[in-house]
Amino acid sequence: MASAREIQGRMKSIRDTRKITNAMYMISSTKLKKSRKMLEETEPYFYTLQTLIKRVLRHMPEMEHRYFSTRADVKEEERTHGLIVITGDKGLAGAYNHNVLKLAEAWMTEHENHRLYVVGELGRQYFTGKNIPVEEEFHYTVQNPSMHRARLISIRVQEDYEQGLLDDVSILYTRMVNSLTMEAEMETLLPLKRETFSDLVIPAGIVQEEMQMLPNPSAVMDNIVPNYLTGFVFGALVESFCSEQNARMMAMQSASDNATAILNDLSIEYNRVRQAAITQEITEVISGAKSQKRKRR
Repeated sequence: MASAREIQGRMKSIRDTRKITNAMYMISSTKLKKSRKMLEETEPYFYTLQTLIKRVLRHMPEMEHRYFSTRADVKEEERTHGLIVITGDKGLAGAYNHNVLKLAEAWMTEHENHRLYVVGELGRQYFTGKNIPVEEEFHYTVQNPSMHRARLISIRVQEDYEQGLLDDVSILYTRMVNSLTMEAEMETLLPLKRETFSDLVIPAGIVQEEMQMLPNPSAVMDNIVPNYLTGFVFGALVESFCSEQNARMMAMQSASDNATAILNDLSIEYNRVRQAAITQEITEVISGAKSQKRKRR
């Protein structure tokens, strides 16, 4: 059995750890509120771009555009697939990063010819450790998602797509279903699918006035789609950031609860050791008194 001093030292260490986990919980809670507000503020802009693309397609249903080209003439074994993988820069977030990397591994198994565009330090370390080539690494993006950084990512994959280096582009991120559930999801960025916009429900409040496309519908689409893709990437970054903070909150809450439970057990053990030590001291005092009494006799 450990001594009382050893138990006290362990209890102090656990209390200090619990202070850290509680602080990390509060920090993640603040970041989660901030990111949710950011997402709510950008959603109207994103929905407006979706609506504009839908209206252009409705007016020009037969229009051919490179962003909608499926490149059916390219054989499947010759196609090059691109994937944007969004992971975290830090750990201590439960299974958040593991779920994303597991899905990325399964995707790479299905697509032999692929190019990876990694967002997040943990993803970079994971693929580097397995000697998996990464086409582009985007640093300092996960902890501070912004439209500028989302634009840098979307521009890079658009350029590779337009140059024929990629035949399709997908994005892997984590969506927060609710406060308890986060799901790793994969969505196709390019080529765009017409049915995605044909089934789009236009949010209330968006006025559907007559539109004039100058200089031509294709040029209009050239300007709308890149902004739409940037908005999609930004939404995925913010969703992933929300999910990471929520996962870290749950992990830190669980760690704090476990620390409290361990402290309760150690407190009981400490009291038992202390009681045993007091009992032993009393026994030694009584034994010493009896021994002195016998000597006097």
